[in-house]
This record gives sequence, C-alpha cells and structure tokens, in this order.
Amino acid sequence: MKIYDFDNTIYKGDSTADFYLFSLRHHPSIIKNLPSLLVAVIKFYIFKKGTKTEMKEVMYRFLKSIEPEIDIKKFWDTHEKNIKSWYLKQKKDDDIIISASPEFLLRPICDRLNIKNLTASKVDVHTGKYSGVNCHGEEKVRLFNELYGGEIDEFYSDSYSDAPLAKISKKAFMVKGSKIEDW
Repeated sequence: MKIYDFDNTIYKGDSTADFYLFSLRHHPSIIKNLPSLLVAVIKFYIFKKGTKTEMKEVMYRFLKSIEPEIDIKKFWDTHEKNIKSWYLKQKKDDDIIISASPEFLLRPICDRLNIKNLTASKVDVHTGKYSGVNCHGEEKVRLFNELYGGEIDEFYSDSYSDAPLAKISKKAFMVKGSKIEDW
C-alpha cells in the first residue's frame, strides 16, 4: 500500500492557496474577506490562539461568494497540469491520498486521476465549516487506522509534519520539488 500527501508532494504547489487565488481572479469581491483572514492568521500563527481548523474556517468564508462546484471544475481544468510527472508514472489505482486540504477540492482531481482512496479535511463546500478536525499530523494516522488499517509499504510527503505517518511506514520518502529522497 502506498500513501501520498497531496500539496507539494504530488501536486506542484498548495492546491488550497492556488484555488483561493483562482477564485480571487474570477470573483474579485472575495477580497472583502481579507481583513478577517489576516486577523485569523495573526491570531493563530503569532499569538497562538485558537486552532488551525478555526483559522481555516475563516479563510473558507470566500466559498459563500463563489459558485464552488463550477469554479472547482474550472480550477482543475487549468491546474491538473500541476500533478507531478513522477507521480503519474508510478500511480496505481489503489493509491491512498491523505491530505489536510479540503476533500471538496481534491475529490474532483482524484476522480479524474482514477484515485479511489482519498482522505482529506471534511469542509462544507458552501459554508467553509469543518465537520471534524483538520486532517493533519497525528490526525492522518488516526484516520488511516480507522479507514484503511494495514501496513504502509511506502509513504511520500514534503513535510516533517507528516512524521507520524512516516514512522508507521516500511519506507518513507521526502519530496522536494521533483526530487525524492529517503526520509
């Protein structure tokens, strides 16, 4: 069984940030949410108040001002090219993607790539509200054990925040751009 993180691992960049910028270009009115987003980011990252989930819910408020289903399809029409070629060459239908990005954003590209197994943050596509917690760090391990179980033959990520999954894998790899190194 092979497990992959998504952003900056098999996707060049951060898909959530890219989708936000894409949405901003197509719906400039969402800029009105920027002040509250900046406050939430400063509160979380500088003053260490609140949770990452709470901070992200503030960011996702922009979803109320766009047409998510239509915009997500258009986003992947132009951003599917950011799936890294090394991944496409080794992709298997039973791969598992585990990501902190929202499931509503990753499900369409996983469907296009015929990836059936996706575990990601559960965020309402219309309100930006989470059901559960951000799929990050130890939460990825908990969800893996709950949904899949078994042994992880290979794990790929770009971030040491994924060390909990790397620790329970037979072999783990750190991805830096298109360079893949042993963890």
